Amino acid sequence: MPVPKRFDRQPPERDPTRVNDRIRVSEVRLVDEDGAQIGVVPTREALAMAQERDLDLVEVAPDARPPVTRLLDYSKYRYEQEQKAKQARKHQQQVNVREIKLRPKIADHDYGTKRGHVERFLRQQDKVKVTIMFRGREQAHPERGRALLERLYDDISELAVIEQHPVQEGRNMSMLLAPIRDGAPRRREPAQVSAPSTEAEPSAQTETERPAA
Repeated sequence: MPVPKRFDRQPPERDPTRVNDRIRVSEVRLVDEDGAQIGVVPTREALAMAQERDLDLVEVAPDARPPVTRLLDYSKYRYEQEQKAKQARKHQQQVNVREIKLRPKIADHDYGTKRGHVERFLRQQDKVKVTIMFRGREQAHPERGRALLERLYDDISELAVIEQHPVQEGRNMSMLLAPIRDGAPRRREPAQVSAPSTEAEPSAQTETERPAA
């Protein structure tokens, strides 16, 4: 016998807004379609007024005593609310923080590849955290990491501003770059090294480019 299919028996999400006959209280505080306060009326009377005007009776403040209702075209109202929410999401810009890791003695070819990644991320309006990783005796020469960060910023200064100057944290030295927004001034900032910091990293999605082998 064939195995019976399994169905999701969870009911579909339901609009919690009470409209028309779903309003079960005996009386409501009524607001008409123009926003004028009518006052407290029996629910049956409010429903009759909605039917006469070819509108819906919609509960807009269910926790009030009595609940506040309004006369409106609920289908049109929901459509307008959905469009407003859609436009709000459209104008929201998610800021991603990408990470590029470099070694102090990186070869020119690998440096060019990493710089290309930084430029691409900045053009996508992403922030870029550039991290210099020191190993062994390299930790005795932090100036090499600082020089590499200064070189990188010199190369991409037309695309970025320094949002966080280089910070030495253990074996790593990092600098945070932010893309230059349209209309923002393009200025040259010195890549000065700050004291070790314990501040939390930017709260955003991070993608890491692995160092070349």
